[in-house]
Amino acid sequence: MTAQELGQEKKKALHEGIVIPAHPLALNASYQLNEARQRALTRYYIAAGAGGVAVGVHSTQFEIRDSGINLFEPVLRMAAEEVDRAEVSSPIIKVAGICGPTEQAEQEARLAVELGYDIGLLSMGGLVDYSETDLLKRTEQVAAIMPVFGFYLQPAAGGRYFSYSFWEKFARIPNVIAIKIAPFNRYKTIDVVRAVCHSPRRDDIALYTGNDDNIVADLFTTWQFQVDGELVTKRMAGGLLGHWSCWTKKAVDYFHEIKRAVKEEEEVIPAGLIQRNIEVTEANAAFFDAANQFKGCIPGIHEILRRQGLLEGTWCLNPENTLSPGQSEEIDRIYHDYPHLHDDDFVQENLAKWLG
Repeated sequence: MTAQELGQEKKKALHEGIVIPAHPLALNASYQLNEARQRALTRYYIAAGAGGVAVGVHSTQFEIRDSGINLFEPVLRMAAEEVDRAEVSSPIIKVAGICGPTEQAEQEARLAVELGYDIGLLSMGGLVDYSETDLLKRTEQVAAIMPVFGFYLQPAAGGRYFSYSFWEKFARIPNVIAIKIAPFNRYKTIDVVRAVCHSPRRDDIALYTGNDDNIVADLFTTWQFQVDGELVTKRMAGGLLGHWSCWTKKAVDYFHEIKRAVKEEEEVIPAGLIQRNIEVTEANAAFFDAANQFKGCIPGIHEILRRQGLLEGTWCLNPENTLSPGQSEEIDRIYHDYPHLHDDDFVQENLAKWLG
């Protein structure tokens, strides 16, 4: 079997930078999939100007793979159908979440290819018995099936920290074409960027922020390292973020504002964007329930989408996964303090069409 590769048009888009929301799961009060609202979410992201969607990832709930639930294939298929029928001027990249032991990851990658997905976002979470060498071999095996989007997941969400050497070796794997950097840690973030800059494949790998606690600053930063006497620079091309699964239209707006400033090579970061970084981080703290070690992160996203009418409720496949005490009040505060960050008007103007 020959490995699938990303086409040139989509590769160009990936490297130029796009907004990729991490797709939530729409359930009804009986904890069953609500197909109409699941499709409406995908339509929302497309209409908001996202350049990709990531499905089957943490925000979609890992339990979709569990026996008796079996929603992995249906939610990937629905999102792919909506993307494929969308009338858009630029390509939309379909990213499939891939997780589990090597055999499971390979099976999920093959299914993703069958469903028309472009890249596999390869989670390394939960594999406590795997050494760094084991995880590198697993990555090679998945990359032999489809292009790989590496994923550095923070420990609070089920990930683990890796050595600099791990990322050096990871960046050398053929068909690794992007890395989502989401350790929520400056030291570990620098490890990945430095490792990629030192790699002979540095121009083949797009870096994407997943650090929801520092989104704007990550996108604005020029990362520079001395490599064999040469100054090598790299930027985060875009973001693949659970935070961008709500208020997506405004996220697309400030993302393009950042890109314009970067393109014009402004030497001083505009003060408004520095403040925006703080505002977006505060919003993320409320959505993701940082005060309680992110226990309410998925219900927090659902609560925003519920208030907008995109979801009927905040239900998760695990009924115990609910908003934390005080989390709703924090979301109220963010709405009050930063009304320019939400896209409620955009959603209300289009909701009936997306649900139709």
